[in-house]
Amino acid sequence: MGAIIGLALLSTALAYVIFFRILRRAGSTNLSLVTLLIPVSALLLGVLFLGEVVEPHHLVGMGLIGSGLVILDGRLWRLGRVAFGF
Repeated sequence: MGAIIGLALLSTALAYVIFFRILRRAGSTNLSLVTLLIPVSALLLGVLFLGEVVEPHHLVGMGLIGSGLVILDGRLWRLGRVAFGF
């Protein structure tokens, strides 16, 4: 019973409270961008705990995901517009 209550309170209720606070602060678009980090974190956890090997195409994929996040974020684009006037 204690495990079920612990799962209900900590893993579900607390997680949703945190999720909706982040949603309110960051917005739905920014919150959904976190899902793009799942493959990167899965790869890094596999390397760290399972001894998997990082191959060149993994690095290319992580670079594409990272550059996509930078583009979607827009801060770098706004900084370029301010600095260079375009």
